[in-house]
Amino acid sequence: MAIKRLRVLPFAIFQMTIFGLIGLLCGIFYAFGGLVIDTMVTLNWLSPESLETPGLSYGTFLAFGALLGMPLIGLIFGFVAGLIGGIVFNFIAPKIGIHLPNISKE
Repeated sequence: MAIKRLRVLPFAIFQMTIFGLIGLLCGIFYAFGGLVIDTMVTLNWLSPESLETPGLSYGTFLAFGALLGMPLIGLIFGFVAGLIGGIVFNFIAPKIGIHLPNISKE
């Protein structure tokens, strides 16, 4: 038996989870990458003129806001994308004959 329609809300929650985890990973890379670069500039291991950063400063602290901001943006965008994607799939799939395999044991 094939699935002919997606349940939109669970699909949106699934997308939200995936995008939130991707946002968290990006936030970690952004925050700690910036910390490493700013620390290297402060220690004069890298040139501040070439990187356009003054070194450790208030901006370094604000970069750690990415640990909250990027996952939040990912959660919101993922939920909206999941809603739109589920609705579009349910509208288009029956018209062009797309059926997803049912892999559940029910």
